[in-house]
Amino acid sequence: MIIVVDKIREQIKEAIKKALSSAQEKGEISLGSLPEVQLEVPREKAHGDYATNAALMSAKQAKMPPRKVAEAIVNNLETEGLIAKVEIAGPGFINFFLTKHWLGDVLKTIEEQGQEYGRVALGHGESIQIEYVSANPTGPVHVGHGRGAAVGSVLAKILTKAGYQVTQEHYTNDAGNQMNNCGKSVFARYQELLGKEINFPEDGYHGDYIFDVAKAFIAENGDKYLDNSEEEALPVFREFALKVLAAKLKEDLAAFGVEFDVWFSERTLHQAGEIEKAVDYLKNKEKIYLKDGALWLNSTLYGDDKDRVVIRENGIPTYLAADIAYHKNKFERGFAKVINIWGADHHGYIQRMKAAVEALGYSADNLEVLIMQLVTYLRNGQQVAMSKRTGEFVTLRDVVEEIGKDAARYFYIMRNPNSPMEFDLELAKEKSSENPVYYIQYAHARICSILRQAKDQGIQVPLASEIDIDAFTQEAELDLIRKLAAFPLEVRESAEAREPHKMARYTYELAGLFHAFYNSCRILGEEEKIMTARFNLARATGQVLRNALDLLGLSAPEKM
Repeated sequence: MIIVVDKIREQIKEAIKKALSSAQEKGEISLGSLPEVQLEVPREKAHGDYATNAALMSAKQAKMPPRKVAEAIVNNLETEGLIAKVEIAGPGFINFFLTKHWLGDVLKTIEEQGQEYGRVALGHGESIQIEYVSANPTGPVHVGHGRGAAVGSVLAKILTKAGYQVTQEHYTNDAGNQMNNCGKSVFARYQELLGKEINFPEDGYHGDYIFDVAKAFIAENGDKYLDNSEEEALPVFREFALKVLAAKLKEDLAAFGVEFDVWFSERTLHQAGEIEKAVDYLKNKEKIYLKDGALWLNSTLYGDDKDRVVIRENGIPTYLAADIAYHKNKFERGFAKVINIWGADHHGYIQRMKAAVEALGYSADNLEVLIMQLVTYLRNGQQVAMSKRTGEFVTLRDVVEEIGKDAARYFYIMRNPNSPMEFDLELAKEKSSENPVYYIQYAHARICSILRQAKDQGIQVPLASEIDIDAFTQEAELDLIRKLAAFPLEVRESAEAREPHKMARYTYELAGLFHAFYNSCRILGEEEKIMTARFNLARATGQVLRNALDLLGLSAPEKM
């Protein structure tokens, strides 16, 4: 797809290169080779639409002051109707001010591409797997998983929009002691509900949901297992708890807008002997050695601070052994890149996992790990403790039910996940411009209202090719169109940096520019040329807002 901004950037870069070549041919400067021309969007609007440091990059080679090189570039620049004016600033930066006629191409492109607008050819079909919210299926999705769930699902959408083939995967930790403890807990509550005195397991799960699982078991099986020993009953109750709680986990995540392509069971690694195969593979590669009766991964060869045990003295694999087998499985499935989204407590695990990937023969760069820093929840300015003992909620479903899916997703995504964040529960429920979700969605609803008014009054909103771009004279109009033009670049940058919060920020800023346009530029009652142009701009903005909200997994209401 043609991206208008990309096309313009290339035209300006080409004009700079030609200017440098022309100045060299005239003997105004002397360069052995032309520099790589870079363009950036200045932070200050007063500094133009684009700026380049090409003169500063060429000054040393040309043995001239940067401003003299800048003057040579500007004097030989062919604008071809795209550039309105050029200024030399500071030590030798060149600022470009564009004519507004290119903005008409932006509106045409949005109209032609519709919901496809914003798609960029960055990934070229490369396969990426994103694994997130992986947890023991021993209870409801905890509120602590909310940030990772939002970041993972939004990043998947952005990477897909950027041209990658994305697989979203949940790694279900259904092997080992935690599932045993869960099964024992359900069995104990089952006996208790049927009137038997119990000693609740020391490492059991105390949540009320365990009673719910036990009640469901009774509904299906009655007292059939009442007199069984724990050892006899455990396999049955463990499997029942896994079935019920895994289904509940899927249901809770779906209510939050998270759907996985693959639910990968850790148990399958054990059943298929994949852990032993992975360990044997590393043994044969002499990456694992025997010490004190245990098997150790020689991870210090790959930057880890110490070697790690993979098989204990008693022959039981460590968590790392299962993770090595799992990542071996990932890469054998053909993923070019693997992205893991982990909680803040896993930061120290990154280097050993990268070391394991490298020991397996893959580049450590093919494994990317995003760490989600902690979230502090506030209510009326006071921190909320995430504990049942306080009477507050502990599950993600509780958050969604209190403030709604859209608000929950946006608040989790709006800050850089590398930074701790505060989640204001009361603000998330407000129906005011102070609430960023309401502010964004209200912009879309307002646009829909404007277009309904046009329809009710029999006004035909023209095609972008039919409007007069000279009708746009106000800064609020031009700023809004420039922001619409930037959407594909925002998709690209969010995808490249793996930073979905940038898309949340862009959407908020776009809504803000639309509100400013609406408040300063009357539509109905203006002369026809201006009115129809502004209707078209409103329609284009609505399309881009919908596209951005879709990437965030938020709805685009037509009325509020």
